Amino acid sequence: MAASNGAPNEHTSLLPSREYVEPRDDESRWKSWPKHVLRTTYATLTSSYVNVFLVFVPLGIVAGALHWSPTAVFILNFIAIIPLAALLSFATEELSAKLGQTLGGLCNATFGNAVELIVSIVALKNNQIRIVQASMLGSILSNMLLVLGCCFLAGGWGAQEREFNSTVASTMSSLMAVASASLIIPATLYAAMDNGGKHGGNDTEHNIQLLSRGTSVILLILYILYLYFQLKSHHALFADLESQEDNSESEDGNILSPVAAGVALVLVTILVSVCADYLVESIDSIVQTGHIGKTFIGLILIPIVGNAAEHVTAVVVASKGKMDLAINVAIGSSLQIALFVTPALVILGWILGKNMTLHFQGFETVVFFLSVLVVNYLIQDGKSNYLEGCMCLGTYAIIALAFYVYPDDASSDLTGNFVASFFR
Repeated sequence: MAASNGAPNEHTSLLPSREYVEPRDDESRWKSWPKHVLRTTYATLTSSYVNVFLVFVPLGIVAGALHWSPTAVFILNFIAIIPLAALLSFATEELSAKLGQTLGGLCNATFGNAVELIVSIVALKNNQIRIVQASMLGSILSNMLLVLGCCFLAGGWGAQEREFNSTVASTMSSLMAVASASLIIPATLYAAMDNGGKHGGNDTEHNIQLLSRGTSVILLILYILYLYFQLKSHHALFADLESQEDNSESEDGNILSPVAAGVALVLVTILVSVCADYLVESIDSIVQTGHIGKTFIGLILIPIVGNAAEHVTAVVVASKGKMDLAINVAIGSSLQIALFVTPALVILGWILGKNMTLHFQGFETVVFFLSVLVVNYLIQDGKSNYLEGCMCLGTYAIIALAFYVYPDDASSDLTGNFVASFFR
């Protein structure tokens, strides 16, 4: 939800921002503590308009516990995750605002995409590998195209064009190109080995697993280097972004103390885990009764829920002309998924004995590569306008339509025929 460098998200608060005040020395702790807890809880719950959907959290949990119809369980928990994602983002920014830039960046790297991570861990535990892969790719596409497109549209609606730091954007897009290569290489290797005639079966799966696990370790190292590059060695390149953060500091980090923010993170994470568990369990029934594919659910629906708070944040800051901060939220979150969350899930699958690899289906890999290509072309000049935003949104709409009609049992070997004919 939050950007990888600890950029504070902006929320539309229902109440004026109030600084956290320690109880007075002459006031009894037993009397002041309940008041403080109630005041902090109320301020947290009213931090965003989207929190009105919190009523769906107990409904979703009750629906799952009492085994209501799969459709009701899916819809209620689907909606419940939206405000939980907003609260998770809010608690993360409150905590990171008090930890400083470096620790704040690491905090956001850990909790920034917690909803997607939790949903994927639950799906991985249930051996729903297709849901895991689709939700990871969907989160990247959602941030790169949907969120970035809305940012360009909101920022360019009242202005001829908006400018942003092209060097920073270029660095991010280059890392995304590396991430796309990490998916293309396993898919191509699988096609080559599966059609070469000399290899196949268990040998192919073993080699893909070995490649995926080794690539995941390399991607995690690259992500750590990127954090060091952004927060330490080349932080001067992000001066414009830091100035936009400074302008937002008066609005963030004033409600929760570090302890309260930590408690909120734990409680909300538990609730997200419970709702995600019921959501994932109902997917198979939804696929059978609703005639909708697992790929579409994981790639389009779940990422939209997980990125809801982040989406609002990016659009709000873009409408205020803070394009560097908006792009950092959108593309920075995609980088977290591609370089941190997805490799971490491959390593976790390795530990749990699950066949989680970077071998995505061929069609998905091509879509990812083309999306990165489109975004690279749009941000390379360091300027944006509403038309470029519409281009991103149009591309995302085409992708969503394509995956709506894409069958789950489609062949994963998109490049197989091409590779086989090439080697004939």
